[in-house]
Amino acid sequence: MAHLAQRTFHPLNIAVLTISDTRTLETDTSGQTLSDLLRGAGHVLVDRGLVPDDIYQIRARLSQWIADPAVQVVLMTGGTGFTARDNTPQAVLPLLDKSVDGFGELFRQVSLEEIGMSSLQSRALAGMSNGVLVCCLPGSPGACRTAWNKILGEQLDSRTGPCNFAPHLKPQAEQAIGACGVRP
Repeated sequence: MAHLAQRTFHPLNIAVLTISDTRTLETDTSGQTLSDLLRGAGHVLVDRGLVPDDIYQIRARLSQWIADPAVQVVLMTGGTGFTARDNTPQAVLPLLDKSVDGFGELFRQVSLEEIGMSSLQSRALAGMSNGVLVCCLPGSPGACRTAWNKILGEQLDSRTGPCNFAPHLKPQAEQAIGACGVRP
């Protein structure tokens, strides 16, 4: 039954996307933080990318990963604030089959302990699309660590009970993964 947690760890194939008009992959500390945390937990980084904060470029990259049989989870960082260039929620919402309403609420709650009432301005969100969990996080390394350590680490671990996201994700594709954990 899907609601019963498995007691063995099953690594997930995770892609990381940074949304930024100013960073490069070399200066992307938030994407690197997520990559390090997911690998440290035993998961596989199958791809990593960076796109400008443009609705259509965000949708294009996300759509590729949603359709990719090797990708089970997409972690996105950046573009969730209130500036004119923060477009991640608008880009992602139309692509979701189901919304994980509690994710944004829980993220703001755990962020309250760290950044106070500024957590109110986070538009963090998550949802499911084609069997892929898509999580949109703020663009700071601290927010990425908070999301991983207080929510995602457990919810992406198949051993967490009474429930986690692992049984709801599409099955892993049989595909070669490169030596550094990224598909060739």
